[in-house]
Amino acid sequence: MQDAQRAGATIDVDVLIAGAGPCGLMLANELGLRGIRCLVVDPKATTAFNPQANATQARTMEHFRRIGIAQEIRAMGLPGDHPTDIAYFTRFATHELARLRLPTAAQASEHVRGLRGAWNAAELPHRVSQKFVEAVLRRHAEARTGRPVGFGWRLVDFEQDAEGVNARVAPADGSGAAVAVCARYLVGADGARSVVRQALGIAYGGATGVQREFMGGRMFAVYLRAPTFYEQLPHDVAWMYVSVNHERRVFMASVDGQGEFAFHAAVHAHEDPSDWTHEDAKRLFAQASGMDLPVEVLSTGTWIAGHSLVADRYQQGRVFLAGDAVHLFTPTGGLGYNTAVGDAVNLGWKLASVLKGLSAPALLDSYETERRPIGLRNTNYARGFADSIGLFQTTAALEAAGAEGEALREHASAVLNEHVRREFNIPGVTFGERCDGSPLVFSDPGRIPPDAANHYEPTNNPGGRLPHAWLGGERSLFDELGFEWTVLAPPALRAEGQAMAEAGRARGLDVALRCPSEPEAAPVLDGQLLLVRPDQVVAWRGREATEAAAVWRRVACTD
Repeated sequence: MQDAQRAGATIDVDVLIAGAGPCGLMLANELGLRGIRCLVVDPKATTAFNPQANATQARTMEHFRRIGIAQEIRAMGLPGDHPTDIAYFTRFATHELARLRLPTAAQASEHVRGLRGAWNAAELPHRVSQKFVEAVLRRHAEARTGRPVGFGWRLVDFEQDAEGVNARVAPADGSGAAVAVCARYLVGADGARSVVRQALGIAYGGATGVQREFMGGRMFAVYLRAPTFYEQLPHDVAWMYVSVNHERRVFMASVDGQGEFAFHAAVHAHEDPSDWTHEDAKRLFAQASGMDLPVEVLSTGTWIAGHSLVADRYQQGRVFLAGDAVHLFTPTGGLGYNTAVGDAVNLGWKLASVLKGLSAPALLDSYETERRPIGLRNTNYARGFADSIGLFQTTAALEAAGAEGEALREHASAVLNEHVRREFNIPGVTFGERCDGSPLVFSDPGRIPPDAANHYEPTNNPGGRLPHAWLGGERSLFDELGFEWTVLAPPALRAEGQAMAEAGRARGLDVALRCPSEPEAAPVLDGQLLLVRPDQVVAWRGREATEAAAVWRRVACTD
């Protein structure tokens, strides 16, 4: 952009993306893989330094697998043999109250092929800091778009008309003149204080300012290094450590498995953390851990828990909003970052199809129709998880010696063991997103499975994720899909599948035909043709291709 700045030139792109967090970078990958010219700008100097989000859900990992980066992501974060348990203590060095044992990264890669039922997936969750994910997404986005991410550049303003969006971007430090950008579309993936959303006058709706003992109110965040923590911890190593006592409620996630941690402490109503120092951060860590350890504070900050907000609209004309710009979560369940990646996946293939002239612009109207209900759904789940842990009350007696303390700890153990499974064993949240109200899908309303956080019922009913299967116990069905559209057909319906695929190709669409004969595929197909979208959502099912033209006209908005 510096060249355009010096020359006073206008940058012409198909899509301008404001925001280079996971959402904006994932969108750049989706568009770049499809040959769409895009420019990403972000006022930050580079990708995140602080850990921020720390849990990548299985569905997000499946999307990373789809674009070819899952193995690279899985190799980052914790060492392959580091436990990924979630554990609760009165203090880290004293009484353990509850624990959910989960596979290490190495075990997840080995065990995923043997799982059936709700957790039958191409990928399992991965515990990795957002800072590592962003670095991978950035590297691939730049390679795939052929353009560096514009870190250190901010969106100044924009206006739109029937033909496109005219915007100005400028160095965030005020060091030079603004550069004009002419784009067909603008996407605001620029966070909770979104410049794009505010310019459009679109408001958040929902709950904010919810106060709880924990996960409701101000939180003090510390990125720290405690190199002897593992040596002095008197319990099994975990990934997340939660301190539950009357003095301070805390959660702490392992960042690198070498002694770096993301530490988040609840701030009491009478406290003002605005002037807290690194010494205060060390004091809070000692209070939560119950250990006197050498600690190096790398950064501190504050944030507010208790939000469950969703924007009133996701689109206005040629401008779209995604990620935290349209939904703001309390981070229980790790749903914010993962929902943001889902936004990018949904919007990416649709923008590309319209920009290539394969679909009518009306296709883009389905983005809000499909993703806003999911934003409402997921913020509601996160709020429920926050209530489950945050409303649990504690007193000093929880740490007392003797029968009373033992009885209280036994009760806390029962409550917290139930809670940790409610919040972290969530295949329904992970895989159960649906878009049955979308005009693009032929959903059967009488066969929609119940939406439950801790239960997932695989179904090929259009409107949800294609059920997964391991073919021959080794090959993921998802790896057999085309990158764009796929017609899945039982061998007996190959001719009908061929006719359906050819009808899509006649409209210029990239359509793969797959006829898996492995027995594991039979329950997925259930003797029917399945039309699978680029985002792995089933759009249509049937046994004949007699109405193929009408089907394609609806699912892809072809003329």
